[in-house]
Amino acid sequence: MTIDKFLGIALPIIQAPMAGVQGSALAIAVSNAGGLGSLPCAMLGLDAMRNEMATIKAETGKPFNVNFFCHMPPTPDPAREAVWRAALAPYYKEYGIDPDSISAGPGRAPFSSEAADVLEEFKPAVVSFHFGLPSADLLARVKQWGAKVLASATTVEEARWLEAHGADAIIAQGFEAGGHRGIFLSEDLTTQVGTFALLPQIVREVRVPVIAAGGIADADGVAAAMALGAAGVQVGTAYLLCPESATSAVHRSALKSEAARHTAITNVFTGRPARGIVNRIIRELGPISNAAPAFPLATTAIAPLRAKAESQGTGDFSPLWSGQNASGCKEIPAAELTRALAALL
Repeated sequence: MTIDKFLGIALPIIQAPMAGVQGSALAIAVSNAGGLGSLPCAMLGLDAMRNEMATIKAETGKPFNVNFFCHMPPTPDPAREAVWRAALAPYYKEYGIDPDSISAGPGRAPFSSEAADVLEEFKPAVVSFHFGLPSADLLARVKQWGAKVLASATTVEEARWLEAHGADAIIAQGFEAGGHRGIFLSEDLTTQVGTFALLPQIVREVRVPVIAAGGIADADGVAAAMALGAAGVQVGTAYLLCPESATSAVHRSALKSEAARHTAITNVFTGRPARGIVNRIIRELGPISNAAPAFPLATTAIAPLRAKAESQGTGDFSPLWSGQNASGCKEIPAAELTRALAALL
């Protein structure tokens, strides 16, 4: 069954939830165009989450997706934090930042019972998870109002695990995908493969619908994924230049430049592997740094550098999330892009 029929939408196109670069506006535009709009909630407090979902409900009667992370919050390690700040010390000096003035930011919270309480007020049709699934009790709460549960797999083993633990559909996240890797059964990045290698392997191994994600930026890519057995396609990077996205000026500039051709998997921004456009901090401290604290603790120390550099018009310390194929990024309305992605189906 194709994902549009499975989820009750018109087109088998899912807008990838992209924390930090979008809010309700993008989700509304995609859902109203017939795709599945998504709201990333990992960086939202409970009140902000409630307000965003209320806005979506007010602007569309179509199904939408809310997305959460399922990581285990780490125990802060002062020694590792000290090593990380020492690595950043030359940059603090360059930008005149007092490291002692840096306070912890909001970070990224995993799905919780409190978040489930908020969701229950709105009963979204789809709830998706990154880095595995929540506890069986929390998952049961999500399913009790009829929500379909989607979750990301980066290997066949993860896909099997997700199916066995209650996922209703699986997002096959290829190595090309921008943003955080959904990897959760291992930390070994050599297990990560490309979308069109991963997709047919997962399709053969599970019975639930499989959604292709990673490097798909146009109608030809969507059609190719469907030909390989995908029930639908999740697209993120191509939406980043749409007017409804909240992509920063420096991020937009990078996406429109030749720099977007060079991306890397890096942990220097959050402590967890994620794909972004290569910039100064990735070149000089990464792409993978053993000094970076565990996810999401690496973010705190780098945040003031990002803010200072962006105020001067550079993205040297910004997470310029992007997949390996930014060719589909266009400054067009999200509704137009959504329909264009499905044009060959």
